[in-house]
Amino acid sequence: MATTLNVVPEVRPLSLEADAEQPPLFDGTTRLYIAYYCPFAQRAWITRNYKGLQDQIKLVPLNLQNRPAWYKEKVYPSNKVPTLEHNGKVTGESLDLIKYIDSNFEGPSLFPDDPVKKQFGEELLAYTDTFIGAVYPSFKGDPAKEAGPQFDYLETALQKFDDGPFFLGQFSGVDIAYITFIERFHVFLTEVFKYDITEGRPNLAAWIEELNKIDAYKQTKHDPKAIVELYKTRFMA
Repeated sequence: MATTLNVVPEVRPLSLEADAEQPPLFDGTTRLYIAYYCPFAQRAWITRNYKGLQDQIKLVPLNLQNRPAWYKEKVYPSNKVPTLEHNGKVTGESLDLIKYIDSNFEGPSLFPDDPVKKQFGEELLAYTDTFIGAVYPSFKGDPAKEAGPQFDYLETALQKFDDGPFFLGQFSGVDIAYITFIERFHVFLTEVFKYDITEGRPNLAAWIEELNKIDAYKQTKHDPKAIVELYKTRFMA
């Protein structure tokens, strides 16, 4: 089973608002710009935590509803999170950041050396956009019918390797890529549609259970009630 090295209790800084001063850019501090409720940003946050980099990578949370103008003007022109300020440059895109943090910092590796696992991992990472893009529209219809095949896909993928409960057997960046969205879909679909995505999917249920034992992920989880309200406002208004 997965273990987390160098578990450091997470202290969450307050989110920066529009009137917040910009931290000095490229002053030698490595900064991870996130929003606490953003599943894309959560991917990079989990990666940082799992590798035990809480002291090396400083969290800079933003309030995206009232974000500082300097973020777009000075830090990242596309104005999205997450981004990582490191070695005189700013890198974005959450899947790229999982790999970047994994390969540029110390800590337990998040991708296996086994070529078969590595290839399957790339296939699963490439599929994340398809998965997410199919589930969100189902909120306006019948999720069990319309999104069910996506959760079946994950259930099948979790059967490929038998040396652990995760997508590649042992915990990897692929699990990080999916859990931040599964966390939200699971809560929202159960609460609003009475649709439990784990029912009849024992591998998916076991996967979620094992992930909830990993401190690096648990420390980043969003309040379930807030997820439901956010998704209601966004998708059902």
